[in-house]
Amino acid sequence: MRAYLISDNHDTLVGMRLAGIEGVVVHGQEETAQAMESALLMQDVAILAVTEKAAEMVPDMMQRLREHGDLPIVVEIPDRHGEKRGPDFLTRYVRDAIGVRME
Repeated sequence: MRAYLISDNHDTLVGMRLAGIEGVVVHGQEETAQAMESALLMQDVAILAVTEKAAEMVPDMMQRLREHGDLPIVVEIPDRHGEKRGPDFLTRYVRDAIGVRME
């Protein structure tokens, strides 16, 4: 099993390739959706990493994949510019997903 990256910029892809993770650079909603569909057809991909900007281009697809629960596991990662989500992202995610407030 392997990881695969869908990135909106070349620099992130180069960095991940140094770690042995192959992937593709996408531009636009249609290209991102096609790349994700192609990655889902790859039988040996266990982790599908998607940069935040690329994930923003296909929010419905990202949500559907998160809810599906099968392989590959979809992970949204920050790109070279850093994380766009706020510091309370994880607590908000848990609260929204299961209704538990963590402090």
